[in-house]
Amino acid sequence: MADQTEQLDFTWQGKDKTGKKTGGNITAKNEIIAKTELRRQGYRVTKIKKKPKSLFSPKTQAITPGDIAIFSRQLATMLSAGVPLVQSFDIVGRGHENPSMQKLLLSIKSDIEGGDTLAEALNKKPLYFDELFCNLVEAGEQAGVLETLLDKIATYKEKTESMKKKIKKALTYPIAVVVVAFIVTAILLIFVVPVFEDLFKSFGADLPAFTRMVIDMSEWMQNYWWVVIGIVVGAVYTFGYFKKRSRKFNHFLDKTLLKTPVVGLIINKSAIARFARTLSTMSAAGVPLVEALESVAGACGNIIYAEAVLKMRDEVATGERLQLAMSQADLFPHMVQQMVAIGEESGSMDAMLAKVADFYEEEVDNLIDNLSSLMEPIIMVILGILVGGLIVAMYLPIFKMGAAVG
Repeated sequence: MADQTEQLDFTWQGKDKTGKKTGGNITAKNEIIAKTELRRQGYRVTKIKKKPKSLFSPKTQAITPGDIAIFSRQLATMLSAGVPLVQSFDIVGRGHENPSMQKLLLSIKSDIEGGDTLAEALNKKPLYFDELFCNLVEAGEQAGVLETLLDKIATYKEKTESMKKKIKKALTYPIAVVVVAFIVTAILLIFVVPVFEDLFKSFGADLPAFTRMVIDMSEWMQNYWWVVIGIVVGAVYTFGYFKKRSRKFNHFLDKTLLKTPVVGLIINKSAIARFARTLSTMSAAGVPLVEALESVAGACGNIIYAEAVLKMRDEVATGERLQLAMSQADLFPHMVQQMVAIGEESGSMDAMLAKVADFYEEEVDNLIDNLSSLMEPIIMVILGILVGGLIVAMYLPIFKMGAAVG
């Protein structure tokens, strides 16, 4: 794809301005551009070739949203200090620790040197710069306040990424513990319980019902463990397949998550926070409300909220006030609607929405902390029931025999 042109590494030999032999490495889209750049720097190239990749070289490091947030902050700082745009990209790009990010930034720099505006150059990289990012940059370039808008983008990216990480952390911990508990239980059933079963056969007595049930489970696991693995792998694959390809499945999933106790509350509040933060940033950039709402829909992180925002956009396009459109969506709390109404009347929409975003981001933080505190005892209970139940089942016959002997 043209928008994802890869930067290549070249080794070269030549002479500098004094005629002294020299050489080195350079990164460029192709050999012609590499030679042109070296000539611009004052070198006369005698030999240049593409640098071969080692079979044992590390895998390409992925570009994360965090990398984009840091880049936005660095570029905003450079421009605020009066550094020209092309030079800013050169400094930030060559100084980046992530080789993939370095190649991306130097590729954008080449596009800008070729006559593209920053927004046009970013639009060629949709995998890394979404419509919201590009729209804000374009608005900043047109208004002559690019460094200010980049600073707002950086703040927006940092806050949204921070909230995503906290939510993922809150959900990952209990899932990881449950998975470990399942694995430990399976190991006990397949390898430990059979040892006790052989011991119980020598007793020649009837086993307690609970012990018999655990032994039956153990025998089933020994014979059909591959069925369990197949079901788990099949379920994960099916989930991933429909998550990527089925809008109906995603709609059902997002709707179900919103109604889930505790987790649903976190997702609701985080969606409102992202809605408010995104719309605040775009309002501050001077983006028209109808156009802004289209970008906001994609930033909510939940299909139910995205569909509601798109419906609100259609209503606002016909002349209806945003606050009234929000009240009909039946997703936004009364406080949020009133803050938007005040913003519409006073002409300070961006400031009011920023306050809403701050409030709900803090609410999400508190809910995540409470969830983490609540999950720890619940997880301990689950582990106690699974592992403790198996141990009790194995020792019941021994206790029963000891009581009979006594």
